[in-house]
Amino acid sequence: MVGFETSDDAAVFRLDENTALLLTVDFFTPIVDDPYDFGRITAANALSDIYAMGGRPLTAMNLVAFPCSLGPDVVAEVLRGGGDVCREAGTIVVGGHTIDDKEPKFGLSVLGTVAPDRVIRNVGARAGDALVLTKSLGTGIIGTALKQGLEDEESAREVIESMATLNRAAAEAMQEVGVSAATDVTGFGIVGHLHEMLEGSGLAGEIHFDALPLFPGVLSYAARGVVPGRTADVIAYASDFVDWPGYPAPEDHDASAEDLARWRVLCDPQTSGGMLIAVAQKRLGQLVDALRSRGVEPSVIGRALEGESGRIHIS
Repeated sequence: MVGFETSDDAAVFRLDENTALLLTVDFFTPIVDDPYDFGRITAANALSDIYAMGGRPLTAMNLVAFPCSLGPDVVAEVLRGGGDVCREAGTIVVGGHTIDDKEPKFGLSVLGTVAPDRVIRNVGARAGDALVLTKSLGTGIIGTALKQGLEDEESAREVIESMATLNRAAAEAMQEVGVSAATDVTGFGIVGHLHEMLEGSGLAGEIHFDALPLFPGVLSYAARGVVPGRTADVIAYASDFVDWPGYPAPEDHDASAEDLARWRVLCDPQTSGGMLIAVAQKRLGQLVDALRSRGVEPSVIGRALEGESGRIHIS
């Protein structure tokens, strides 16, 4: 039913008229020092692709690449963290594969299910839809601050716990209310993932920058250039479809630290970010209530509009 043509979060394969399989895989290198937290974050991130499609994750297989020199105790903690999050999701870890690798990596291949007529895709937004975000932004920036010793795992605990939090509640709320489109916000930043949604839906859109939920310290770090290495690549990619009247382009030598900080926040690669949801205005209140009743505080960050496919206006 769904392949890779529209950058959806998972593949969808119809088994019969009542059941479709959702299949996804994700893995990456450590973004925190604590191996247990690394396992938790990685598992939540991989499971998020199933939730983004409105599904329920059933089984997972571990993908483990670690140098033998780290010893079994470190790997055990990573797997324990991933296993605990999978248990929280009601997902069974059924096996996996390990290799000896100089650079540690961990991830999951996940299988889930959804009713074929209940698949939520990252395309299908309609003009006038509200754009809703379910987690704060800035995980890439705070993660870089951690690596540079500007934060520690105690001061960054709010961000770590956010990344380790399942998007299950958002998936349940989306299915309860009925939404036009959804995707989880990860490596291409908020504007990159919104662009995919809008382009696939044949629409333009706008984001209200001041409506974006940010973790404490994110703008300050961004102004100082404390950002992931991939941020510049995402900015170069996004500058072709993002309009920001009144602010210089990122490559403009006259751009202020504040201007650059905002570009960097918009293009910050996220890990295990929240859901970006397009929902009809008449259902917006229902969605907000459904999310809040499940402990999720949503932010309405903009709307989808008629216009050039994929173009984003920042106000």
